[in-house]
Amino acid sequence: MSVHYTLNLRVFWPLVTGLSTAFVCLYHVLRGSGGARADPPDGADGGFPLLKVSVLLLLGYILLRCRHAVRQRFLPGSPRLGGHSTFSPRHFQEPSLSILLESYYEHEVRLSPHVLGHSKAHVSRIVGELVRAGRTRGSPGPIPGGTLALAFRGDFIQVGSAYEQHKIRRPDAFDVLVPLRLPPLVALEPRSLGAQPDLAPAFNGCLVCALKAPPGISGGHWLRDCKPFADGFCVDICGRRHLSATLVLRWFQSHLQRSLATVRYSLEGRCRVSLTPGGLEQPPTLHILPCRTDYGCCRLSMAVRLIPAVHLGDGVFLVSPPPPSSPFGPLSDLPGGLRADALWGVNTARQEQKLLGWLQERAPPGACYLKCLQLLKAVRDLGAHGLDPTTSTQWGRILSSYVLKTALLAVLLRERAPEQGWDEAHLVKRLEQLVRFLRDCLLRRQTLFHCILGPGGAAAEVGPLPKVLREAAPVDLLAAFNRHTRELVASRLLSTWRRLPQLLRAYGGPRYLARCPAPRSQRTQGFLKDDP
Repeated sequence: MSVHYTLNLRVFWPLVTGLSTAFVCLYHVLRGSGGARADPPDGADGGFPLLKVSVLLLLGYILLRCRHAVRQRFLPGSPRLGGHSTFSPRHFQEPSLSILLESYYEHEVRLSPHVLGHSKAHVSRIVGELVRAGRTRGSPGPIPGGTLALAFRGDFIQVGSAYEQHKIRRPDAFDVLVPLRLPPLVALEPRSLGAQPDLAPAFNGCLVCALKAPPGISGGHWLRDCKPFADGFCVDICGRRHLSATLVLRWFQSHLQRSLATVRYSLEGRCRVSLTPGGLEQPPTLHILPCRTDYGCCRLSMAVRLIPAVHLGDGVFLVSPPPPSSPFGPLSDLPGGLRADALWGVNTARQEQKLLGWLQERAPPGACYLKCLQLLKAVRDLGAHGLDPTTSTQWGRILSSYVLKTALLAVLLRERAPEQGWDEAHLVKRLEQLVRFLRDCLLRRQTLFHCILGPGGAAAEVGPLPKVLREAAPVDLLAAFNRHTRELVASRLLSTWRRLPQLLRAYGGPRYLARCPAPRSQRTQGFLKDDP
């Protein structure tokens, strides 16, 4: 929930009246006991000023209460009227969806740029010290001398919604890529799995990376010299050594722990830091808790996901692949001798940031496409109310922030740029367009391709890509989910959009907008069934 403050008039004005009366009484008590005990002149009333101030305050309070009562009476559908009002509710319109969305955006969705800026700067300082300590420390590891081991490159790359200006609610979660440096004697030969036969759709966007000798080095000597690295970080697939994401992640976590132990003492005066080990579901997470003695502005408890990344070229990084989207197609059934721990995902965050910057340059002032994306995330969160934990996880995984951002980019690129029709006046229309586009993609009426790795992508706007990605098959972000699940999510999404005014009144915004009854109970063990 976002951090905001509202004024409760029912408490504020009685409190002001009581405090003012108390101050006036205290003033007269101190004045009377201060030695000026002379009798007042004839005709003077010593109690008149106190009585006058009290009456004025009382009249002001009564007028404000009357104004509030009249306002409540003239609002449509007030629950206090009980249907016996002299004024018919049909003469007054309910707040429009645009007003409700704007109110919900300001109270529940919008982030304070000031707080977000301070949070990003705080994360940058802490992670910067940690990464620099890791680069200086080196990697003793299992390889003597560490000359053929991985190492921190010394920098980090900030990715995710917080750095693309569309994060919502609270600035308490961040994603950071930590690039790793390969030994000079090691080179990678990446291969896309998009054309691999009998491969589950969830892994079409994955790569495997075989080791190869750099140019100018003979194969026989290279195999002997590279054996310590291959034994520590690689697995065997069809007779060749491939870089293992699992082994790299294991080394990364242990190296992070050693680096954190180095800088923890220097950070004690500013914050408390701890590291949660990662796994198949998510990478290691650095928790930053503010100290009681730290009086810096906007200090929040934050979680920073530290993602190990291997540079593939042209600003593209290899990262651990996402977890399986469904229980179908277990990892042990990979064809062609493939191993799950040798699969790598592709991170194109830098290209996506360039694409968003290119769109922002072409957009007119006041374009609301990022606001539409923020509200689309809020609609997704509202649709998750009432779902059981398993279904809610599946709902959030299908409609992830990355999928929603890709849907927005697909709509914008289809129109070439947000040049027309993306101002505040068309906010509801554009939001409905995004919802229906997502519905069509879920029902396979359209295909939601990766914005960079899809057909007709934005290669001209984001710059060159590595050859293995230019020749790879297009990646469908929703191909991993079965038909039944997609149809249920599409139905739930459309039902959420149809009931959006009721949900907005029930779950957010000022009290004076909650003029209609709360939506019917959404408690269910699965998705709502509705005709998509």
